[in-house]
Amino acid sequence: MSAPPGPGSAPEPGIDAVCVGETMAVFHSADPLVAGARLTLGTGGAESNVAVALAGLGHTAAWVGRVGDDPFGRIVTDAVAGRGVDVRDVIVDPERPTGLYVKDTAPGGAGALYYRSGSAASALSAADADRVWSRGARVVHLSGVTPALSARAAALVEHLLDRRAGGDSLRSFDVNHRPALWPARVAAPILLDLARRADIVFVGRDEAERLWGTPTAEDVRAVLPEVPALVVKDAEHGATCFTAEETVFEPSPEVEVVEAVGAGDAFAAGYLSGLLDGLPTERRLRLGHAVAGAVLRSRSDTLEGPPKEVAGIRADGAVSR
Repeated sequence: MSAPPGPGSAPEPGIDAVCVGETMAVFHSADPLVAGARLTLGTGGAESNVAVALAGLGHTAAWVGRVGDDPFGRIVTDAVAGRGVDVRDVIVDPERPTGLYVKDTAPGGAGALYYRSGSAASALSAADADRVWSRGARVVHLSGVTPALSARAAALVEHLLDRRAGGDSLRSFDVNHRPALWPARVAAPILLDLARRADIVFVGRDEAERLWGTPTAEDVRAVLPEVPALVVKDAEHGATCFTAEETVFEPSPEVEVVEAVGAGDAFAAGYLSGLLDGLPTERRLRLGHAVAGAVLRSRSDTLEGPPKEVAGIRADGAVSR
């Protein structure tokens, strides 16, 4: 993988989005997780999910992260690259392993089981910021998963959200609180501080209530009043976007849910795709719902499908009802 640019290096011609964070190898079991259960190997990570969906929607996207020098690291990197995402700035760590998680979705199963303590991605740090800024991206996308990995990974997120650092990229932040990584009482003030630094924030209404005691979208806006674009998602009800100029609510379409993992990442990708295409707020939200719906109807963590289907998803956001 590439070496970091030297001090004062000029950025490359810009791409649409750089997504920064951990991607893991994923073992999926639809049967009870017992000895002899059949497992399917795949990949998953909040930020790379967004990058993959953006690439599928026709944008240029890169993923910046770290993987171990092991078979899982190669599987992860090849899988993300195979979906059209630029992975040249992924670092291979010779000392730390690639993170793993197991999706036990059988009835009564354990859900998501994470094995990421001490992973290669936990060694992400502010020293990796130059790799991000060198890409000259229109949007830099981050999530609240990364600061939970380690103190130095948290420092990278803080640095990338600092408006005094880097270039003119819009900073996008998905709060994405994972209780399995850190409890709400610890995460709440940290995630609130990070969200206040971003240009675009995505947060679930129930997630915000768990963290900050805000039961409505308007209450969330009250604790994040200065964020230029705040998107509050309320599951099957809809999503509300608050900006200085307007408040726009877009109801969620009815979807037959197969699996919910990755739907939030898909929504963020759809909204960002609409932003990059210059669509008005209503259509950005509609596109977010459309991409999330495609993921909800599958067992995949991210957007998949033939070109015609993806084109139809784009039309959901780009064409008025």
